Amino acid sequence: MKAQQNKWLSTGLAILLLSTIGCQSAYYSAMEKVGLHKRDILIDRVEKASDSQQEAKQEFKSALEQLTTLINFDGGDLQSHYQQSETHYQASLQAAEEVNDRISAIEDVAQALFDEWQEEITQYSSASLKRQSQSKLISTQGRYNTLLKAMHKAADKMPPILATLKDNTLFLKHNLNAQAIGALKGEYQGLKQDINVLINEMNKAISNSQLFIDSLKTSG
Repeated sequence: MKAQQNKWLSTGLAILLLSTIGCQSAYYSAMEKVGLHKRDILIDRVEKASDSQQEAKQEFKSALEQLTTLINFDGGDLQSHYQQSETHYQASLQAAEEVNDRISAIEDVAQALFDEWQEEITQYSSASLKRQSQSKLISTQGRYNTLLKAMHKAADKMPPILATLKDNTLFLKHNLNAQAIGALKGEYQGLKQDINVLINEMNKAISNSQLFIDSLKTSG
């Protein structure tokens, strides 16, 4: 019975995957009919990913600023501080999810573009043009891989920071007192350093995004 269930599950996942691939293929075909080719879509998605990284960078900075204010607490309403910390955590979490979604969208169209490009190279009758196109494809893939590596490196810095922000928020929720503030101070310097590293990696990824976009636009 279990083996049969596993077979059904595997079949269902395969159908879902094929359906997704089919939908994406249909989408790209529809876009081409209105003059938007995979290269254009890739540029658009890289730009949107860059924007989402800018937003995520700001959200994490705001979360750190809130924690800085919290550990310097000198009287007032701790409940309000907790609520603000929770708000900043949720905003950072949403921003991180947006960044990862944007990266996945880039990977999808880039793979489709490179597959199409490689297939079309085989159609050349001119050996010279074929070599030039192959060389351009390789250089574009190289720049893309550099960009993707930078994006993933920045994105991989987010989960540990989110985990710490969540821990802090949960701890504060159940310990609205001065002792709780003292406990959070122990987490502060490490979190501050992690967020600064994240922001630095985000800036590198954003810079790589612009370089990649420029290279696609000038390569025609």
